[in-house]
Amino acid sequence: MKQLLSWLRPGSSEAELAMSLDPERLPRHIAVIMDGNGRWANKRGLPRVEGHRQGVETVRDIVQTSARLGIEALTIYAFSVENWKRPESEIETLWGLLRTYLKRELPRLQEQGVQLSVIGRTRELPQDVQNDLNDAIGETSGNRGLRLNVALNYGGRTEIVDAANELIERSRREGTDFRVDEHIFEEHLYTKGLPDPDLLIRTSGEVRVSNFLLWQIAYTEIWVTEKFWPEFRAADLIEAISAYQKRDRRFGGLSRPAVEPELVGS
Repeated sequence: MKQLLSWLRPGSSEAELAMSLDPERLPRHIAVIMDGNGRWANKRGLPRVEGHRQGVETVRDIVQTSARLGIEALTIYAFSVENWKRPESEIETLWGLLRTYLKRELPRLQEQGVQLSVIGRTRELPQDVQNDLNDAIGETSGNRGLRLNVALNYGGRTEIVDAANELIERSRREGTDFRVDEHIFEEHLYTKGLPDPDLLIRTSGEVRVSNFLLWQIAYTEIWVTEKFWPEFRAADLIEAISAYQKRDRRFGGLSRPAVEPELVGS
């Protein structure tokens, strides 16, 4: 937290909001649906690609802020299995922006101790993209700070199907006595070894989860902002965390023991 405050401008609204955060109650894992790049560009009479370019700048800001806050994991929804339906030129632009981000930001990720990983069916990505991703993942594998998960060619239903198929193969190897429970199932998800997200942020005002981390967000707190992703800044992330800290997370239970009524005549 001190690292974040030293980075923010003293007396700024961001710094004042950050000072109000409880460092003992920060979310361990934040997931983000980065929505609204195209609409941000259209609203300004710009081509959609400009929205994606500005969205990359927002990614840089949010990764830096998360690392400085001491967040354990940040998962960003970058490309869904449905996004292949977009125009080929837009898809090629997205891959180019991703490769540029990896090459430009790698020194900064190293400096901040960020460990990069990817979730999704990455073997279906273009080979040059896979190569750059693997290089960056290898370079940051020894870092022990923020775990940055980039969801690429990802879908929540696809992830569950992939896990189910792995379990079928495992049951064939281990025999008919093999049984599946929630813990075993989670071992076969892309996010194995990570805590479930405590906080899910969605930009652009849409109130849906869009096939993102369907298993993992069963008890996640959801925070939605009307801002488009290119408009989202560190102050907005801090605001989302502040709102999260005000919520009473019960996980299906009660926030305090229920008061039992006194028995008549007692």
